[in-house]
Parts: sequence; structure tokens; C-alpha cells
Amino acid sequence: MLEEAISYSIDVEASVKIVQVTDPHLFADHDAQLLGVNTAQSLRAVLNTIDAVHYPADFMLASGDISQDYSAESYHNFVKAISPLGLPCHYLPGNHDDPRIMRLNMQGPKIFGHRRILVGSWQVIMLDSTVRGKPGGYMSDAEFELIKAAAEDQPERHILLAMHHNPILVGCAWLDQHWMSNGSEFLELVAKIPQVKGLLWGHVHQQIDQEYSGQHGPIKLMATPSTCIQFKPKSSYFALDAVQPGYRLLELKADGNILTNVYRVPGELFSPDKSASGY
Repeated sequence: MLEEAISYSIDVEASVKIVQVTDPHLFADHDAQLLGVNTAQSLRAVLNTIDAVHYPADFMLASGDISQDYSAESYHNFVKAISPLGLPCHYLPGNHDDPRIMRLNMQGPKIFGHRRILVGSWQVIMLDSTVRGKPGGYMSDAEFELIKAAAEDQPERHILLAMHHNPILVGCAWLDQHWMSNGSEFLELVAKIPQVKGLLWGHVHQQIDQEYSGQHGPIKLMATPSTCIQFKPKSSYFALDAVQPGYRLLELKADGNILTNVYRVPGELFSPDKSASGY
């Protein structure tokens, strides 16, 4: 049975504008820190930066690891933090989330856990790449079947796939142990679906913008920085980066192209504990 979709009334000739935030790692305690960074404060700084640029987003995507301590309060804190933006928010789970607690507590008039979003000439599919009890990910056959069924249901719409785990290796030996373990196979499968134009994820706490050569043209591959700590790119061992928290803006064009940029909190407000050995 095909997952129920939520629809937005946007003309098929119009661009779809999205803001993505990911990996806030919030706690019940507003004063709690992750590796030297107060995650509530860093999320607030990111949201303030988003608000200041007045980007006319249609909605927000939150791509997992909302919580760090699995608490109901951490999800309440996220919902409260984003509410001043007034944007609908669609979320999916990360490896630090408890899906049951997340569903029960990610609640509000503009908070949605739908798997399919129909908007303009696009369909955004929210995928679950998590494996219970493990930091790494895996894309199940059921998730791929959802993509195929959604493409058959709305063949005229382009598709953006959103998930938590990285389907490609990022060149960090320690972090690549926790990628989507069947990522290569998953990419080969989705590359056969002509509607798929982009894959979007979090998890790696760094920016990646690449392209994958699909059977029907290039597919954008996009990883977005965390709203808290950042991992140092191309590091063979666990290492934190000094760059500031960030977010991504996307413009999904009616012709299937994706325009996107990553932006970061200005200044040097947040300095992680670089002596930390893991998270």
C-alpha cells in the first residue's frame, strides 16, 4: 500500500524552496553541551540566521538526529525552537533518535512525519535509513519499493530523496564505518528511476555537493552541516572542525534542476572541544 502523501498548492511551473536543518543533537537540558557546544544555542543561532535572510521557503526538512538523549523534552525543544519561523517542518529519524519517542513528541500544527510530500512539479520522499541500535545505516527493500511505487503513482513529478545516512563514502575512515552499508547498491537502483534528481542527507556533519551519473542524467548528492558540531573532512581519525554550524537552502526548479547552497552562522560563536575523542 502506497504511503499517504501531503500536498502543497504550488503551481507546477513554480520553483519549490526548501530549508534543510540536520543533526541538532538536542537535550532535555537547555544548558547541556555536546563536545563543548551548547546544542540548543547553536540551533537557535542557525534559526536566527535563516530568519535574517528572509528566504521564501515553502517548508523545512529536518533530516534526523534531532535528539542526543532520546528524551521527549528534546523533541519538544526542537518544535518550540523552530516555531517562530512559521514554516511547516517535515522530519525523519536519525541514528540518535528513538522513532517511537520521536513520533509521539514531534507534535504541532506544522510538524509532519509524512513519507511523501507533493509540491509543485516535485515529490519529496522521506526515507528511513536507520538500523535500530547501530550508528550506521541501511536502506531496506521496503524503502526502495516506496520510491518505485511513488514514482509510478506520480510519474510526471521529479523526485528528491531525503534520508539521514550518507549513501557514499566521504573519505573519513572513522566516519565511513557508519555510512549506509548498502549505499552503492542503493545508488545503482535509484539511478534507474528517471524521476530521481537528488539525494539529500545529514549524519556526516559536513558539506558535500557532488553528482552521480545516473542512467537518465546526473543526480545531485548533497550532505548538509550540522546545526551543532562539525566533523573535519578527509580525516582518518575522529576530529572536529572549527567551522560554524550551518544549514542548506534548496530551490527545486520545475525543469528538474536543483539550485542549492550551504550557509553558516557568521562569526566564531561556537568552538568545539577539539580534544574530544568521540560522540
